[in-house]
Amino acid sequence: MNLVKLAKQQIQDVVQNAIKNCIDKGIFELDSIPDIMIEKPKEKSHGDFATNIAMELTRKLKKNPREIANGIVNAIDLSNTFIEKVEVAGPGFINFFFKKDWLYKVVDVILSEGDDYGKVNIGNGKKVMVEFVSANPTGPMHMGNARGGALGDCLANLLKWAGYNVTKEFYVNDAGNQIEKFGQSLEIRYRQLKGENVDLPEDCYHGEDIIERVKEYLDEHGDDLENLSSDERRKKLVDFALKRNILLMKEHLRKYGIEYDVWFHESSLYESGEVFETIEDLKSRGYTYEKDGALWFAASKIDESLKDEVLIRANGIPTYFAADIAYHRNKFEKRGFDIVIDIWGADHHGHVARMKAAMKALGIDPEKLIVILMQLVRLVRGKEVVRMSKRTGKAITLIDLIDEIGKDAARFMFNTKSADTHIEIDLDLVTQQTLDNPVFYVQYAHARTCGIIRALSEEGIVLDKSRIKVELLQQEEELELLKKLLELPEEIEMAAKNLDVSRVTKYLLDLASMFHAFYNACRVKNENEELMFTRLSLVECVRIVINNMLRLLGVDAPEKM
Repeated sequence: MNLVKLAKQQIQDVVQNAIKNCIDKGIFELDSIPDIMIEKPKEKSHGDFATNIAMELTRKLKKNPREIANGIVNAIDLSNTFIEKVEVAGPGFINFFFKKDWLYKVVDVILSEGDDYGKVNIGNGKKVMVEFVSANPTGPMHMGNARGGALGDCLANLLKWAGYNVTKEFYVNDAGNQIEKFGQSLEIRYRQLKGENVDLPEDCYHGEDIIERVKEYLDEHGDDLENLSSDERRKKLVDFALKRNILLMKEHLRKYGIEYDVWFHESSLYESGEVFETIEDLKSRGYTYEKDGALWFAASKIDESLKDEVLIRANGIPTYFAADIAYHRNKFEKRGFDIVIDIWGADHHGHVARMKAAMKALGIDPEKLIVILMQLVRLVRGKEVVRMSKRTGKAITLIDLIDEIGKDAARFMFNTKSADTHIEIDLDLVTQQTLDNPVFYVQYAHARTCGIIRALSEEGIVLDKSRIKVELLQQEEELELLKKLLELPEEIEMAAKNLDVSRVTKYLLDLASMFHAFYNACRVKNENEELMFTRLSLVECVRIVINNMLRLLGVDAPEKM
């Protein structure tokens, strides 16, 4: 149950009825009532909620907004609501103060809903695909993939909590130019290992992993490549190395807490004929033309500011862009997703408008394609920027990061800011078991709740709902906790609407802070048994909520620390 939404609905109802009452009595002359916007005041003294409807009506009624606000307040009927009182403030804001009964209700809601508390249904089962990471399988995953993995996986989990039918997908780029270079790189490394004096071109892959894959092949298959043609040799090496790399990606992503529903291979678009089928579709709709022996997509027909792009090169080979259009067409038309979310690096900025234009050209609503561009990550130790792994002395990869700080710290920290913001992670801080470490701070709050429940249980004291008297919760620290707990469903809804998981981490940090304050101010074990059971119920509610949100983030919720 979303108690914030219930409160806002009550405000809307009483304000609408009050305005209608004023219209009926001839106090207001209005043809229609505008939407009533409700917000949470920044100052506690201004109540739980406020509306500026009086200011909105000023022009229509040609009256002072404070006079309008007083007219509305005088006509308000608060019976059968949680609203305790209403006040007019400032130039005409109407502030609403709610009874504590509204706050207290959250205890029963959380204890009843348990693991499902916080879930909302704004998605109504709409099919959503979140495609993220999708790193080239030609080498290890890097720092951008680490951030993309945390953002994408947690966003997919958030959307599930918001009632969407979500599929997590990894797009495997196993076709095209980068695979040609991969094969060339592998074969040259093979020839070098066999003693040939041959140089690796600058535009090939120079990583140590290429040599490792060739050595692994030789260990397993011996000299079976010696008498093959260059093309045959490359194919065998690519088939072997790609399988190894993809298995390694899956293993590393699993360590990161990520399990995909679908691993979609670019090569399947060629095997099924969908790349050329998509190009023919664009042709039939009049969005292609030939120039310099190549086939072009007329993006400028959709948007004059866009450059036209090559679909098929003069040598007859489709471009990566052509395959990408086919892939997105497959998502919408073949598999019927209502919304497709791609998480790309900021360097793909120019590709967004082109892809949306291609969707429009195919008759697909481009608004259904949402691209989240994520900014760069900076790792620091002390005040020094860290670029190299301690273990390998080379550029830090996804698995290096997991080995260094653990999946929990990485997943949490990458979601402390929205994707469009640069992020800096202090490697020293996130490995410390201190309250300065945001991840530890939240996990420690969860462990504290478990510790309180465990200690009382060992004395034979377990939560008895029949002995809960919520009205005994009167201290400021208790009431603040109740307010925060009550906000969770609304936070999930707002986070899902904005595709912003950082709202969840911020919520958790606030809740942990309030719980630590409660812990220091309020003794749970108490001579007053009813107060003890009531406070124990509050501790259990905090435990449930922190556990639920850490589960959403894919972060462990330890019971002891």
